[in-house]
Amino acid sequence: MACVLIFKFKITEFKRYKLYLLGENYMTRYVALDAFRGFTIALMILVNTPGSWSHVYSPLLHAKWHGCTPTDLVFPFFLFIIGSAMFFSLKKSDFAATPIQFYQIIKRGLILFFIGYLLNVIPFDTPLDALRIMGVLQRIGIAYIIAASLTVLFNRRGVFIVSAIILLAYWGLLFSAGDNGLTIDGNIIRQFDLATIGANHMYTMRGVSFDPESLLSTIPSVVSVLLGFELTRYLISIEDKKNSVIKLTVLGGAFVGIGLLWGLVLPINKPLWTSSYVIYTAGYACLLLAVFVWIIDVKGHSKLVAPLLVYGTNPLFVFVLSFVFITTYLNITVGNSSLYGWLYQQFRLIANPTLASFLFAVSHVVLFWFISLKLYQHKIFIKI
Repeated sequence: MACVLIFKFKITEFKRYKLYLLGENYMTRYVALDAFRGFTIALMILVNTPGSWSHVYSPLLHAKWHGCTPTDLVFPFFLFIIGSAMFFSLKKSDFAATPIQFYQIIKRGLILFFIGYLLNVIPFDTPLDALRIMGVLQRIGIAYIIAASLTVLFNRRGVFIVSAIILLAYWGLLFSAGDNGLTIDGNIIRQFDLATIGANHMYTMRGVSFDPESLLSTIPSVVSVLLGFELTRYLISIEDKKNSVIKLTVLGGAFVGIGLLWGLVLPINKPLWTSSYVIYTAGYACLLLAVFVWIIDVKGHSKLVAPLLVYGTNPLFVFVLSFVFITTYLNITVGNSSLYGWLYQQFRLIANPTLASFLFAVSHVVLFWFISLKLYQHKIFIKI
C-alpha cells in the first residue's frame, strides 16, 4: 500500500510543491532542507507509535540514560528544523528587532506551549493538581521565543558567542550538584523542577519524578534551534551546492567528534540535554543534510524524496494529530483490550511480536503521510 501511495505522488505534484516554499525564490533555497524536515517527522512517528513498548527494535528506543540511539536524534532534529524555518520566517522582516517582531515571536511561542499543555490534558481524566506542565511542544515554544529573540538582537558572531556561553554555563550548572549531578535522582534539573513545578506536575521516568523536558534543560535546547538557524543561513550563502556537501560533511564530522570528546567528561545524555549532546546531535544533522543536498540538489533525484517533501508541509499539525490519534486508540475499548492493543494483535497474526510492533508503527507513518498528502493537495498548510 505504501508503494502505491508513493508512486501516486507524481513529479507534477513535486513541481507544485516547489511553488509552496514559503514564498521564497526557489533558487535561493535548498529542497534538501524540506526533505530533512519530512524525514524527521516520519522518524518521529515511527519511534512514537510501536505496537507494543515491550517489543521494539533497540535502535527505535531511547538510550536508558547516558548514550545516544537513532531515536535520540529525533527531538534535536526537530529543533534544528524549527531553527531552519525560523531563518526564512525572520528573513522576510530582515531580522528587525521591532516591538511587532517580538510580539509575533512571543505569540507563536506561547501558542505552541498552550497546545502542548492541552495535549497533556487529553483524555481529560487527570486532575489539575496532577497534570504534567512541560512537554515537547512546551519546550519548542520556550526555545523558539528565546532563540528567535537572540537572532534578531545579535549578529552571527553574537549568536555563536551566546551559544557557547549557554553550553559552557550549563556544563558548570550540571556539575554544581556534586558527585550525583549526572544521576536521575541527584541532578540539579530534577531538583529545580521539584522546587518550582512540584513532583505531581512532572513526568515519571524509571519510577522517579523526572521531566526530560525540564525547564532548566530547555536552556541548552535553545542552542539546538540556534544551530539550525545559523547552519541554514550558512548553507544558502554557498552558491556551489557540491561545495556545500563537502562543507556540511566536514562540519558534521567535526561536531560529532567534538561531541564524543566532550562526552568523555560530560556524558552525551538526552534527558539532561547535556552540552555534549547538543553538539553531537548537531553533527548528525549536518551529515544527514549533506546526504539530502547531494541526492536532491546536486544529483537531481527529486522523485526519490517527493514523499518526504509532502510530510514536511504540515509538521506541527501532524505531530499533534499523531498524539491525538494514539491517545484516542488507548481510550477506546475493544473486547478486553484497548483499540491500540487490538490493532497490534492484528499484526501479531502475521508476524512475531517485535516485527508486528514495527509494522504497526510503519502503518502509522503511511497513514499520516496520506493525511499530509491530502492536506497538501487541497493546499491546506496549517501554520502558527
